[in-house]
Amino acid sequence: MLKQFVEAKPDDCFVRYGLAQEYVNMGQLDDAAAEFDKILEINPGYQAAYYHGGQTLQKLGRTADARARYQQGIEVAGQSGDLHAKSELEAALEELPAG
Repeated sequence: MLKQFVEAKPDDCFVRYGLAQEYVNMGQLDDAAAEFDKILEINPGYQAAYYHGGQTLQKLGRTADARARYQQGIEVAGQSGDLHAKSELEAALEELPAG
């Protein structure tokens, strides 16, 4: 059903975010990562996609990509003044393994 909503409104980041989360829940992490990428392409200010997108990349073993996603999110959150999102992203970044 979410796929149909995305097809009807491809630029609706809220619907895409729901689809990405559903992909995560189903273990379809590559599809989830692609949706998070698309969300940020459409709306670079969609802050939840940085955290959850980074988490998805981390689960895929793409640590460098997760690090970059968190760093981008920290910058966006800082620019918008969302200190809560910024602190969550900073904590996620600190928890990443070195490398």
